[in-house]
Amino acid sequence: MSDIAQSPSQAAFESDDQAADLFRARARRLTMRRRVLPVVTILVLVLIWEAGVRYFEVPNFIAPAPSAVFATLWSRFPMFMENLAPTALQALAGYVIGNLAAVAVATTFVYRPTAEEAFFPLAVMMNTVPTVAKAPILVLLLGNGMEPKVAIAALICFFPTLVNMTRGLRAVSSQQLELMRILSASEREVFTKLRLKNAMPYLFAALKITAPSAVIGSIVAEWIGSTRGIGALIIEATYNYDSVLLYATIIVGATFSAAFFGVVSLFERHFLKWNDRANQ
Repeated sequence: MSDIAQSPSQAAFESDDQAADLFRARARRLTMRRRVLPVVTILVLVLIWEAGVRYFEVPNFIAPAPSAVFATLWSRFPMFMENLAPTALQALAGYVIGNLAAVAVATTFVYRPTAEEAFFPLAVMMNTVPTVAKAPILVLLLGNGMEPKVAIAALICFFPTLVNMTRGLRAVSSQQLELMRILSASEREVFTKLRLKNAMPYLFAALKITAPSAVIGSIVAEWIGSTRGIGALIIEATYNYDSVLLYATIIVGATFSAAFFGVVSLFERHFLKWNDRANQ
């Protein structure tokens, strides 16, 4: 007879372990589903696209088959990478400059409300001007080099981060501020340990929005006079009615945008672990 009655505490521990195992298994299934489902969806859409083009015998200049597009991607891969490099560099430079400027201006707005009253309407007006209208002006001001492309990418990143960061820095309660005052915290400590920490989820939300936008800004800026880059390649393919090259170039630009978004998401997951735990 080996049956020994378990104590209530042992039963509770085993029950907790089983619940933790179930929770981890469920989390793994959710993670796997989030990773696999988009890949499966894209594969199904590509297969439908390939079958549709072949079945309806769609001309190549209207909608090329994915097999032809991927064959071009493979055979001209060095050429695509050579053109992606300047686009990526401009997007990254504009992304950093635009977001840093937005954080600095948002901080100024929080501590100097008069500055917000004076300059926020101007920021709204600047954001309403289409990128294709701003690009020629910046080319006239900054020349036809890399500078106007970086400026366009920075301007696209600026406004979303400004709005999100201003809201995040103000997302502190009066009780939290009062507690910091009771603890004799300096204004610098209030900013770094309370306002900035509370604003991080807002900041990363803006950084994820602006990551693909910076790439789009860089590509659009290249349409206004550029001999290299994804934007220049799109213009060349359009003028030559080379739809296969056009689709392949768009896929390269979109893949880089998605990768950029993914890298920012990984940084968010790493830096906001405390926020995830708080939300559980």
